Amino acid sequence: MTLEDRQRIMVIGSGGAGKSTFARQLAALTGLPVIHLDRHYWRPGWERTPTEEWNGIVQALAVGASWIIDGNYTNSLPLRVQRCDAIVFFDFPRFVCLSGVIRRRLSARTASRPDAAPGCPERLDLGFLKWVWSYNAQSRPRVLAAIHAAPLHVETITLRNRDDVRTLLGAIRARAV
Repeated sequence: MTLEDRQRIMVIGSGGAGKSTFARQLAALTGLPVIHLDRHYWRPGWERTPTEEWNGIVQALAVGASWIIDGNYTNSLPLRVQRCDAIVFFDFPRFVCLSGVIRRRLSARTASRPDAAPGCPERLDLGFLKWVWSYNAQSRPRVLAAIHAAPLHVETITLRNRDDVRTLLGAIRARAV
């Protein structure tokens, strides 16, 4: 588990797992630009981008020579998987993710998250909680299928807990020194 010499890294997993925080920390260590898909998908007032338009946006983002793309959006996974050279999958238990979204909501009461779209203040609604709760049953199989369909050169790292995240970042930090 190294991500050495990787230039296009996809970070995926349930909401509340810590993907965006990890992506920012990884960007700081590697110098790769970070793209938070939430900033590009959501319009002010939490309005969704239409699917066809969204796929064009993702294609344009993934064309870059180097990036860290943070976010789910399983319908656009194939576009990103074909361009990436590494996938970091946050495969966390749902209780960890639920506590993460609750903690995030409580801490973001007075400030916007750096990965949030303009005009989309932090919120915690029943629909999002249901999505996080059902991620492992609903979205995880699609993520695993996309990972298995990735080209052979794509390095895949599965993180199962916060210790795995710290270990990976520590290894990258040690290599950078």
